[in-house]
Amino acid sequence: MAPRKIIIDTDPGQDDAVAILLALASPEDVDLLGITAVAGNVPLPLTQKNARIVCELAGYTDTKVFAGCDAPLARKLVTAEHVHGKTGLDGPQMDDPTMPLQDEHGVDFIIETLRREPAGTVTICPIGPLTNIATAFQRAPDIIARVQEIVLMGGAYFEVGNITPSAEFNIYVDPEAAKLVFGAGVPLTMMPLDVTHKALTTRPRIDAFRSMGTKVGDMVAAWTDFFERFDMEKYGSEGAPLHDPCTIAYLINPDLFQGRHINVEVETGSDLTLGMTVADWWRVTDRPANAVFMKDINAEGFYALLAERLARL
Repeated sequence: MAPRKIIIDTDPGQDDAVAILLALASPEDVDLLGITAVAGNVPLPLTQKNARIVCELAGYTDTKVFAGCDAPLARKLVTAEHVHGKTGLDGPQMDDPTMPLQDEHGVDFIIETLRREPAGTVTICPIGPLTNIATAFQRAPDIIARVQEIVLMGGAYFEVGNITPSAEFNIYVDPEAAKLVFGAGVPLTMMPLDVTHKALTTRPRIDAFRSMGTKVGDMVAAWTDFFERFDMEKYGSEGAPLHDPCTIAYLINPDLFQGRHINVEVETGSDLTLGMTVADWWRVTDRPANAVFMKDINAEGFYALLAERLARL
């Protein structure tokens, strides 16, 4: 089977970086057409820079990286330096990238790619706020029916929120964009906190990265060391969830995940629950299903896949 054509839309972020590395290390499964950066974990000048840093770390300097939207559709930007550090990739010092940022706007790249490639052959993998995707859908409604699938990291239900009591960060930053995307009618698979909080780093899992004896392995181990300190203190857990790589792992081996096709609505009108993804897990409403909500993961299989693929870089 030919590798699946994908666009990664991202706001790196240490876990975003691992997702990008997993995609670059898996050319037999995914064909990365380009990376679009969006404001989220840190502002856009840093997210586009970080995406290029990650590509250079892996030796994939010909990967096309585009800068997209620098602010949510209708709100002021909320960032997460308290989790990811002031650069978004805090940990070991990283050199500035030398590979170029593409001149084209990220939204234009998404639109042109979906129009150019055969309908139903491009999957979008948003692992940050959904601003770029919603903007592309607003500007070019014709591309919506051409998307093969959206596989995103975002939302929560049983795990509730990580930025507010009721909302997950990616959805909270731009809830209007999320509402538009969830309502667009595109086949959509979501990796919510309910899955990612079952895929925790542990000391043996981090040591497996470090024992690769490669620059990539050492960096991923250092990133996870830095990244996990916040969630370990917050949740009292043995490690931190690697949220974003779940999207790429699903494209490589969907059998690692289990979920249900249900209705998911995004709250945009309430100050109390802004950005909440209201998942009709028990199907108690007559609202039509619009998303595959993943709830379980084979964590050992997930980390084995990460270790096997990242060792290639």
